[in-house]
Order: sequence, then structure tokens, then C-alpha cells
Amino acid sequence: MTMKAADAFSPTYAKARQKFLQACVGAGLKVETHPHPLKGCEGEDLAMDVVYDGPADATRRLVISSACHGVEGHCGSGVQVFALHDAAWRAQARAAGVGVLYVHGLNPHGFSFSRRVTHENVDLNRNFIDFTQPLPVNTGYAKLHALLLPAEWPPAADTQAALAHWIDQHGMLAYQAAVTAGQYQFDDGLFFGGQAPTWSNRTFRQVLRTHGAPAARLAWIDLHTGLGPNGLGERIFAGRDDPAAYARANAWWGSAKAPVTSIYDGSSSATLLTGLNWNAVAQECPQAEATAIALEYGTLPMMEVMAALQADHWLHAHADRATPDLAEAIHARMRDAFYTDTDAWKRQIVDQAREAMVQAVQGLSA
Repeated sequence: MTMKAADAFSPTYAKARQKFLQACVGAGLKVETHPHPLKGCEGEDLAMDVVYDGPADATRRLVISSACHGVEGHCGSGVQVFALHDAAWRAQARAAGVGVLYVHGLNPHGFSFSRRVTHENVDLNRNFIDFTQPLPVNTGYAKLHALLLPAEWPPAADTQAALAHWIDQHGMLAYQAAVTAGQYQFDDGLFFGGQAPTWSNRTFRQVLRTHGAPAARLAWIDLHTGLGPNGLGERIFAGRDDPAAYARANAWWGSAKAPVTSIYDGSSSATLLTGLNWNAVAQECPQAEATAIALEYGTLPMMEVMAALQADHWLHAHADRATPDLAEAIHARMRDAFYTDTDAWKRQIVDQAREAMVQAVQGLSA
């Protein structure tokens, strides 16, 4: 059975999870639930829900994950719900002998609270590092932290002017790199990678150990939003700086007009980052040939997205200073920064995701 693209998306985590679980039941699939230790913003249960669709002994597997950055789950959940209602897609994967693993809500707490980070205030996609080693030091971020998170919100004119001056001096690319690369010194700051593995990190590794063990070939599409032109799904290589893996990803998902981009050669809208979640695949499924992309859908211009993140982190640190109206405005700004709530955008999202999923099955089968 199929559904309208817009009907697959949800305005809240609670409704998104309900749609996902209902879709699994409708598809005759058994859900594996990993309960989160905290409750959601509506008092609802939170969980990383996992469902596997395909032959039990399949050695070729595709992982489709949502909400690594919680609030981005509106998009990723919609893709997953639509896919589970898409009988033609499911039949095509099965006919190719490919098992499909849907991981719904990598970061359910952030999804529920309209935050990008986990309940530990950690950017999950900067958290996959070796914490037994000295933590990376981001000197660029250290110089900007006080300007990004001032004591009052909105920022005072002199704070905004100082930040604009830094950008004028160093350039927008340097600003993006300093702020977004990942930092491990300021636990209240933006893109904080944590000082230990988060609940989401540990739980996702457990899922990979269980469901990735049979795989000789493993593909992964991690669904994201917030970078690039509105509605356009950039395919960003997700893996170590390995020319063979990058070439394989480009052969599967790239084209002459739109090649798979990479953080390693500067072609992607994302800069070079630390602690990315693809490390878990390499570490937990070492027997598998892994080929992965982050499918990154655009929403608003980057500086608007960054301003929304600044406001969200300010609110988290200074909730006692915010009026109810200001708090709600900040939450709404976060949703708008990572989720374009229009039928046209949702149709674009589903169409591009479905194409990438089909390409992954073809690649795995080659």
C-alpha cells in the first residue's frame, strides 16, 4: 500500500513514532524497541525503534536512519514511514535479496524537544570518537563561544557586531569550520561532541552489532536536514577517507551533474568534521564492505539555521530568563530551520530518498 507523501510526515515526535509503529504493524514487521531513560516533552515514552524488513539470512543490508540530530527527525521519519507503506519499494528490495533496517529516532529526546542535540546536550554526529584518547581541541570555536552564546537573548548589538567582524576578517568558510567541526571543551556550547559516549551512541552500536553481523555488504543512508538549497538532497559521502569507498558511493548515488560530495575534498556543504557516526559502522561491522551517504536536505540559509541553533542553546542554558512566548518562538524557529512544513517540500524529500534507496539496492546487488 502507498500513501500521499505529506501524510507520512508528523508535527511532533509522538505522532511520528505512532505513524512509524503503525506502518510496521501494517507491513507485518516486528519492532525492536530500545527505551530511552527519559520522557518526552509531552510526557510520552521515548525510544530508538528498529525494524528489519527482509530475509533473515541476507548478507546484503541497507540501513535507513532518522533523527541523528533530533529535530531533523521530522524529515527522516517521514521518509521511513512512506517507505514502509510503499509496497513496490519493499518488493524490489526483497527481490534483490537485500534486507532493509529502519532505525527510527537515533536521538528521540532531541526529536521530541525540537533540539538538535541529545539529552546530554551533545551533538550525536560529533560523539563517535575514542574517548580513551585526548579530546580534540577546537581553538577556532573557543574564540567564538562567548559571542555565540551571550548572557542575554536576543544578543546585544555589540555582540552581533563583534561576530560579524570576526566573519568579515576570517571568511564564512572559516566561521562554518570553526563552529560546526565539533568541540569538546564547552558542554553548553554548539556542536559539543561530549566527554563520553551518549545513550544514543551506545544504543546504536548495539543495534549495529545485532543486525549488521550477517552483512558482507552494508549500505547506509543517514537522513539529515539543514544545509543547502531548500528541498535539495545533497548526497555526502559518509566514511573514512578511502578512495575506493568514495568511488563506490559515487558509482551508486552520483551522476555527472550531481556527484556524491565529500568533506575530505571540500566539495560538500559540510566542512571537515570530527566524531561522525559512520565510525560506528566501521567498528561494529568490520566484516562488511560499507558504503554510506548522509542525505542532507536544505531548509533555510545557513546563517538563519545557525541563529536558530544559537537561540536553542541559549534557551537550554538560561531557561529561567525566557518568557513562555520567547521559549515557544525559539522552539518554532528550530523546527522551521530543520523542517519545511509544506507538501511540495515533503514530496521532494520522499522522491529523492526513494531514488537513493533504490540505487543502494542496485549497488548492493551488483
